[in-house]
Amino acid sequence: MTNDLSAHTILLTGGTSGFGRVAAVSLAQRGATVAVVGRDESKGATLTEQSEDLAGTIAFHQADLASQSTVRSLAATVKREYDRIDVLGHNAGLSAGSRRESPDGIELTLAVNHLAPYLLTYELLDYLRDAPDPRVVITASDIHRRATLDLDDLQLTDEYDSLDAYARSKLANIAFTVELDDRLPDDSAVTINCVHPGFVPSTDLFREASLRTRLLVRIAGLVPGVATSKQAAAERLQTLLVEPTYGSMCGQYIGSDGPADPASEATNQAVRQRLWEMSAELVGITSNWPTSSTN
Repeated sequence: MTNDLSAHTILLTGGTSGFGRVAAVSLAQRGATVAVVGRDESKGATLTEQSEDLAGTIAFHQADLASQSTVRSLAATVKREYDRIDVLGHNAGLSAGSRRESPDGIELTLAVNHLAPYLLTYELLDYLRDAPDPRVVITASDIHRRATLDLDDLQLTDEYDSLDAYARSKLANIAFTVELDDRLPDDSAVTINCVHPGFVPSTDLFREASLRTRLLVRIAGLVPGVATSKQAAAERLQTLLVEPTYGSMCGQYIGSDGPADPASEATNQAVRQRLWEMSAELVGITSNWPTSSTN
């Protein structure tokens, strides 16, 4: 494990609770500057106060990633306040219990779990290129294997199920990872990978899920050998964020035992290309990136 991270600046969404918070503290203990993004200002304030004696620093940035204008404002703030970003970690996520829409009229789970990483990566990709080992890391999930991307009803307008919506968003995360890897120029130093952190029932992820889903999560967490601790999940996330092992890998889905093959739909070229184009349209940007300038 790389112990000295004093030269690293890491932007981590979803870092105020669960294993994201554990990862943020651990990275700061190793000397990193960690820019943590979250919705809850009180949690962010508590986190920064508790980290005052660490070798590195934790700064909190309040942002509701469901809002595209907020994502753009966050990117502008990052460019203004940090000389560079070495790692962009997309760890924020939710599972909405009923079908709701973001301020931009997008189904909420899709907006937060997929479109926010898509848009924030677009906004910060050029900024990442100045780092010596620039990385984009997305928290995915093995639950993606139960999903199918219905691209004719991407926002689940016909029939909504919270677990299906979450699984679809994780499938979209992996498809985005593979497609961005395919689109990055051959001489690009930027890598993008996604990770399955394990099944972590103690997280706040399902705080908005249906009662049925929350009960299933609680029951599954009681089964021996099924659950993953927050500490173990945080360590898995940190490995992708900063360890040399993953500095030369790109477009990979990392499971509990290392690189693994995701569901075939995630790597299907036609599916991932159409998802890319639909995502660009939903956030109002050109789909011709990163081959064209993102700024």
